[in-house]
Amino acid sequence: MASDGSIREAHEAGGRAELPYRLRQQALLGAFARMALQTRDLDALLQRASELCAEGLGAACCQVLEYRAPDHVFVIRACTGLKAGLVGTDVSAADEATPASYAFRTGAGVLANGIPIGSGHGATEHDGARLHLPEALASTDIRHAVNVPIALGDESRRAYGVLEAWGAEGHGFDRADQEFLAGFSGLIGIAVERHQGDARLRDALDHQVQLTREMSHRVKNSLGVVAGLLRLQARDAQSDEVRHALEDAGARIATVAEVHDHLWRGIHQLGMVDLADFLRELVAKLQEEAPGHGLACEADPKVISADQAIPIGLVVNELVTNAVKHAYPQGCGPVRVTLSVMAEGLRLAVRDDGVGLPPGFDVSMRQRSLGLKIIASLIRQLDGRLSTSAGGPGAHFVLDIPLA
Repeated sequence: MASDGSIREAHEAGGRAELPYRLRQQALLGAFARMALQTRDLDALLQRASELCAEGLGAACCQVLEYRAPDHVFVIRACTGLKAGLVGTDVSAADEATPASYAFRTGAGVLANGIPIGSGHGATEHDGARLHLPEALASTDIRHAVNVPIALGDESRRAYGVLEAWGAEGHGFDRADQEFLAGFSGLIGIAVERHQGDARLRDALDHQVQLTREMSHRVKNSLGVVAGLLRLQARDAQSDEVRHALEDAGARIATVAEVHDHLWRGIHQLGMVDLADFLRELVAKLQEEAPGHGLACEADPKVISADQAIPIGLVVNELVTNAVKHAYPQGCGPVRVTLSVMAEGLRLAVRDDGVGLPPGFDVSMRQRSLGLKIIASLIRQLDGRLSTSAGGPGAHFVLDIPLA
């Protein structure tokens, strides 16, 4: 192997003064460090590392190798100066006399200048080991190699792979070049570990989402069973008062079940519900219970938390149910639900064209009706404000809900 001094002399003899050469390497390493901090695209980062290393060393080619234990191979994750289409292909790691295998196995860098190709052409001594370049380089003029392992920062200090550069005949490397390469491998190791940590976090989050949706699905089914049992009991009730109470309780439970149905089927963030879709489906189900009435829902799109969707759905259930029961004593008529997204929050309105509210009705007064007591409790939970409008025929309820 050529000495460090002879390599440095070769640098200067070739027109590369030592100081500008090293300053250029530092600048390239700094540029890569900034990229490593900013990007989450590991493939792009590894490819850029191979390009900058080749540029900083004046190397004929450079590659990033990832070790795959089950098959005992290196996978080329990025390369520069090699033929196209090699990224993703395997390179055998079984030949422990190649610089890459030696660096990975020992965890130490390898500086091998004037190294022969293939075991049949002799070998170069390196710390007592006899090394040679892979047979695949037989048709090239590659004669020099510098390798450093890419170590991860966990307690095991296990190696991810190897960062390797090759030089053509007459273009060897020195210890400073090896340290330059080691700077890149350290940053690559940190980036790989961060990438693997991100993947573990994504897997854990996906698992949590799956568990939560499974739980919501089971809750929805359980609530559906309870609502069904209440409806069965309502049919067998001996008095109208008991029957209506059981039907109302079943409808309230079915409303909560509807929210959980949206949670497990939802494509939104965990615990979030598309309120417009939820209200339209809720009104459609209420329509099934009141076939003679014309129930309609118009809603602006808005995604909110399930904690808000449940009380909003229960308010709609109570107001629509009251309208169906009391607005049209002589028959049936329309009931309209609208949801508007305002700058200050949500505005929910329920209107009918029936007989209207009784004289002296005040939503702020304590009411005897269980339904109105439930509405008052839900409004407090939402920190909302319920008002009525006297304009036009029928009853018109407006609920304003602030959003954080």
